[in-house]
Amino acid sequence: MNPDLSEPRTFLRQLFAEALAAADPGKVVPAHLPSKPKGRTVVVGAGKAAAAMGKAVEDAWPGPLEGLVVTRYGHAVPCRHIEVVEASHPVPDAAGREAARRILDLAQGLGADDLLLCLISGGGSALLSLPAEGLTLEDKQAVNKALLRCGADISEMNCLRKHLSAIKGGRLAAAAHPAKVVSLIISDVPGDDPATIASGPTVADPTSFSDARIVLEKYGITPPTAVAEHMASGQDETPKPGDPRLAGSEVRMIAAPQASLEAAAAFARKMGVTPVILGDSIEGEAREVAKVMAGIAMQVRKHGQPAAAPSVLLSGGETTVTLRGSGRGGRNAEFLLALAVATQSTPGIYGFAGDTDGIDGTEDNAGAVFGPDSLSRADAMGLSAKALLANNDGYGFFETLGDLIVTGPTLTNVNDFRAVLILPE
Repeated sequence: MNPDLSEPRTFLRQLFAEALAAADPGKVVPAHLPSKPKGRTVVVGAGKAAAAMGKAVEDAWPGPLEGLVVTRYGHAVPCRHIEVVEASHPVPDAAGREAARRILDLAQGLGADDLLLCLISGGGSALLSLPAEGLTLEDKQAVNKALLRCGADISEMNCLRKHLSAIKGGRLAAAAHPAKVVSLIISDVPGDDPATIASGPTVADPTSFSDARIVLEKYGITPPTAVAEHMASGQDETPKPGDPRLAGSEVRMIAAPQASLEAAAAFARKMGVTPVILGDSIEGEAREVAKVMAGIAMQVRKHGQPAAAPSVLLSGGETTVTLRGSGRGGRNAEFLLALAVATQSTPGIYGFAGDTDGIDGTEDNAGAVFGPDSLSRADAMGLSAKALLANNDGYGFFETLGDLIVTGPTLTNVNDFRAVLILPE
């Protein structure tokens, strides 16, 4: 075996570290800052990386600025001129609602010579929670909880969120008109669509109330009465492409899943491992995606295709989990446990899956790592991998084995990172 791969789990952790470094706000923000305006510079933002992005702006900005950003509890970074508010994610709370109201007020007070610099990253949709007129925070919380349990993908979630909001779906940029609006965005969604990231507060919304109603019907969600009435009325539609209020709005994508996958691939090559990037926007049920990944890994192992071992299969995107049990664990733990079950202790196959924000779902881990000995170690501890998978308890499986990956908040977010390492015999 290549001596550099004598610790496969360490190698996989290093790949994750390279992916995170490629999306570090301190590295990617400065090169994308706009020119200083004649008037005021107001900075607003929402997302798990918002505070870190705010600090990066402050460190590089050549003149005065002010503003407010909202981030998840535990993700704050001290800023000198930008106020940082912490709020709840993934279910919104009153702190996020009030922060969103204040951000909207800041935007509405700007003129033609002013700049609204928007710092948007994953998680911003729940954090920037300002209910549409006639709706309450409790209404939005109820819908959010239902969406999280039903297995809806991120596009479907955000379509519905936009149509329950007073600030999402381009409404923030419209409120800032006629000021110049520049959005620096760190993508956490498959396809990097700025209209989907954080529900696109500064981007025209191509979806409609009709689309949002279809999401409710598809998943059999019975919303609160006020939400049902709001959906049925279809009043106060989001700004659409071509809306003149958004003519001065510019989007700059500063970090995305593909760049992080490429950074991990470059590191793998240096270590003598052939990287195979399978995609940066893979979606689907976590356990079903795991079966596909397991099949590809076995093909590498048996036939050297699509690359001979040592090789590593890299992928990003956002899987979903339809809850059937009562266990703990986010989509990455679910994916990895399903991958371990599917590969059935095949020698030379190791796996890693983690959320680049450092939080797998709502747990305290970013993800987990496994090897060909994981199932036998579990058996020795009296754990049934299949039973725990049926109970959606990937967290419990990897916690017992001591194979959780705990990073704490990473202050960035380019969605999930998965790596399957295949070593030669």
